[in-house]
Amino acid sequence: MHIVGENIRKKREEKGLSQEALAGALNVTRQTVSSWETGRTEPDLDTLHRIAQLLEVTVEELIYSQRLKEPTIIQQVVERKEVKNSIEAGSVIGTALAVVISYTHWGSIGWAILHGILNWGYVIYYAIRYM
Repeated sequence: MHIVGENIRKKREEKGLSQEALAGALNVTRQTVSSWETGRTEPDLDTLHRIAQLLEVTVEELIYSQRLKEPTIIQQVVERKEVKNSIEAGSVIGTALAVVISYTHWGSIGWAILHGILNWGYVIYYAIRYM
């Protein structure tokens, strides 16, 4: 699989670096860089990360030949302002419903407060997990 090596060579040449200069910056031999670029071997993940930093590109660009432009579905949803507003409104309405239903069902404000707190716990979990 020569794609990674070809991308390293292309990005190195775009930066105007020689194999020797890249090798020196990575503390490897020029032959090692040549082996990566010809596809005989591939750098490990730590080295690939260091190469990406030196060449000022992402690891994805070295692996896939392009920067991943498409954000994940979760990022797309969270970035939409109306979704953020609906999450905030939904959490407030959900808490209010939990309190009212708990109070009417058990007739105790203690249970109502407990269910309100549990609902906010779920909201916080959801926010941490998906945002």
